[in-house]
Amino acid sequence: MSDALSIVTDFAFSSDDQRLLREVVGPNSRVEVVSDITALRRALPGAEVLCTFRPPADVVTLAPHLRWLQYPGAGVDNLIREGVLHGDQPFVVTTVSSANAQAIAEYIFGAMLIFARKWDEMLRLQTRKEWAQGRTWGALRGFELQGRTLGIVGLGAIGRRAAGIARGFRMRVVGLRRTAQEEWSDPDCDLLYRPDQLTELLGESDVVVLSVPLTNATIGMIGERELRAMRTNALLINVARGEVVQEASLIRALRERWIAGAALDVTAEEPLARTSPLWDIPGVLVTPHMSGLTTGYATRVAQLFAENLRRFTNQEPLLNQVDYTRGY
Repeated sequence: MSDALSIVTDFAFSSDDQRLLREVVGPNSRVEVVSDITALRRALPGAEVLCTFRPPADVVTLAPHLRWLQYPGAGVDNLIREGVLHGDQPFVVTTVSSANAQAIAEYIFGAMLIFARKWDEMLRLQTRKEWAQGRTWGALRGFELQGRTLGIVGLGAIGRRAAGIARGFRMRVVGLRRTAQEEWSDPDCDLLYRPDQLTELLGESDVVVLSVPLTNATIGMIGERELRAMRTNALLINVARGEVVQEASLIRALRERWIAGAALDVTAEEPLARTSPLWDIPGVLVTPHMSGLTTGYATRVAQLFAENLRRFTNQEPLLNQVDYTRGY
């Protein structure tokens, strides 16, 4: 590998973050920051490293010298599904799968507390300038998270961060791992389940968090059978991908009160159509795929990218390299 690297990105790195990247690769390398897809395509012929959310479908042709794509998000399932990325391409792909773990874990608990302490109703009262009294005041009685069981389906960086926060609330944590074996335990969980024990986890959880990657094994993994296995007072929180849940079954489960509610940061169709029933069903919180969106995210992306640049220049294994056999 030559001492000089050509790096192209259209990610919105701050000037400080750009300075960090340039410090890592040294003065002989070039870090080109562009602002739109047209400029990106113009810069690709000389690129050896690319950091973008939007690699063109013809990236192999446009960037014949490309050795590595750093994707600034957690999962590339959409790019694999669209055929933009596949295992035969002559460059490695990495993600920043841990960069948004804290933000998404905090979102999970924010959603829990909205439901547990009825914040949505209190905000409605404030909008009406109404001080709750009598039955209205009594209807605000919520529940405490302490002593409740949190079921986490997917113990990656997000799931583990959520498990750690749950300890602070003195919750019981049960988890499901793709690779769990009969005799295994997990330091972040009171009880660990295998994938074939999903309905057991669902049946004992007060809150179920979906934080799995989207793969052939997880598409549609939550359907009618799984939703009926949940407690009637349970809350479902999906920060994975919308396709993990069979949406028609979820709508029915919410309407018929098989479960108490759902917080959905992801949906099968994004943006969610204005005609979707999910907007209007009581007990549903819909957010626009923003659980990882915080002021600290870009800096953590820069830090992970910088560490991978250091590893790349030193010919060391890269962090978060995509394994196409697993799909993430």
